[in-house]
Amino acid sequence: MSIKKTASAHWQGGIKDGKGRISTESGALSETPYGFNTRFEGQPGTNPEELIGAAHAGCFSMALAKELGEAGMIAESIDTQAEVTLDKTDDGFVISAVHLSLRARIPGADRDAFEQAVETAKNGCPVSKVLNAEISLQVVLDD
Repeated sequence: MSIKKTASAHWQGGIKDGKGRISTESGALSETPYGFNTRFEGQPGTNPEELIGAAHAGCFSMALAKELGEAGMIAESIDTQAEVTLDKTDDGFVISAVHLSLRARIPGADRDAFEQAVETAKNGCPVSKVLNAEISLQVVLDD
């Protein structure tokens, strides 16, 4: 089974003065602006690192829900934040790290089974597998 999703980007101009727009097949993003100013100067719009962070947080959260279910636990809530680090190197820019911060509420959770589910989800979610970056994780479990 293969699932294919599409997204597109349109760009006009040079790197610093140019502007772009990003859209997704689902319409969740539609002609959303991005550019040098949204990536490096904090201007309104999106940027590739933010989108990768959203994808990673969402993917990890879903993978964790699956792993918890297989361990007989159902989360009341899973909240994940992803902080993506973009570093300048001699070879250009590289996404060097993603730090995931998880806060989960699982009434009656088995702590050992929870920790195993978290590790499996962190290493096994498809976005983690595609990233060539150090992935770290901070976990808070509320019960």
